[in-house]
Amino acid sequence: MVPESFWDHEPVRMALAGRHLGRVIRAYRYHPYHGRSPLPQSVVAGWLGITQAQLSRIETGPALVHLDRLAHWASLLRIPPTRLWFATGTHSPADTIVTPNPAGPDQGRRALLTGIAAVATGAGLVGVVGDVKPRSIGNADVARLNAVLDLYRSVDRESGGGLLCREIARFAESVYRMLDWPHPAGLAPRLVAAVAAARQLAGWTALDAGRHLDAQRHFVAAERAAITVDDAPLAALIRYSQAKQLQHLRHNQDALATLQLARAHLGQRATPAMSALLCGAEAASAAALGNHQGALRILGRASDHFERIDAEREPPQMAFYDRGELLAQYGRVYRDIARQSGTHADRAVQSVEDAIAALGPANVRSMVLNEVGLCSALFLAGEPERAVVVGARVVEQSGALTSRRVTDRVVNLRRDLKRHRRLPAVAEFEHALKARAAATV
Repeated sequence: MVPESFWDHEPVRMALAGRHLGRVIRAYRYHPYHGRSPLPQSVVAGWLGITQAQLSRIETGPALVHLDRLAHWASLLRIPPTRLWFATGTHSPADTIVTPNPAGPDQGRRALLTGIAAVATGAGLVGVVGDVKPRSIGNADVARLNAVLDLYRSVDRESGGGLLCREIARFAESVYRMLDWPHPAGLAPRLVAAVAAARQLAGWTALDAGRHLDAQRHFVAAERAAITVDDAPLAALIRYSQAKQLQHLRHNQDALATLQLARAHLGQRATPAMSALLCGAEAASAAALGNHQGALRILGRASDHFERIDAEREPPQMAFYDRGELLAQYGRVYRDIARQSGTHADRAVQSVEDAIAALGPANVRSMVLNEVGLCSALFLAGEPERAVVVGARVVEQSGALTSRRVTDRVVNLRRDLKRHRRLPAVAEFEHALKARAAATV
């Protein structure tokens, strides 16, 4: 699901006005809403139930005229009927997923997960009851697996891992068994990488839900699979996820070792985006350990790598990494320096405000995490009135997410308001944080 403003983007509007659905799909894939990199043709082709080659011909060939296919694909992409030049009907399968549910947002999210599970079952990736029976698999199965993972990732970013960690765990463990199914030898690297990505996502959602033992189990399985096919970028991303878990648990020395291992294993295969991501995380741990000058030097290297990014040459799994993510790491480093030395608080505020402005609207959880960081930075910068306003907003926003990481960060705001607690508004806000902490025990 995308916001209504998505369809006002000039290339999308022009494609719709030209009555060419293939060009609409291409404009959809390249929309900046999806991040720095366009959605791959293979992913969107998987959504539409066709091959990548077929989608390529549809995007560049003559306009489609078959009404049933036009209506079905428009419904799958959730194109508002008022924007179309043809009628879609009123009872498409997509309608059952996207229609607002009067019972509340959680009901709607669960309906969406049910829809994704139905897609996975229909694609033969999981069974209706129990495990799916082994069979010969090919390129189309891997494309569908990656497409389902992209759907799950979008729900994770918007809702948090608590809602879907168990479901993704079942899915990831089910597709892990596909490694033993008959498949062409040439398909093995792509298949293993897709299965490793599924375990990595299972670990990430478990981490976000506060299920740390489950997260570790999935990360280990994912890392093993990625190393088996010598997919160094994917292995590095998995180790980055492990380091994020260690940072959350405040094991920053172990996080540093994990990040340094990731960089060493990448070697000459490191891309600018991957190098920037790892350096930013390494700087955060260095700052938390009190190595302020080292943290700032590493941040400088992260920025240098970021400026060399060429989206066309980055692996698909790095599509999420953008300037907002880099600026968020700057804010985190500056906050830790401000806590320990009393300097850089103003820089922390500015960095987080810039990160919030740069983040895409689909990444709801990152937006809320950075709002929490802004609240913290404002307290550290001696602006308690603004901090309380932002804090009240994040307390409300966090309630709509099923993310234990977000909840923990909100509760931890108490450590940065101490010198302002004599102000009535701050005392009231601290009381709200204590109530939130009690509710999550």
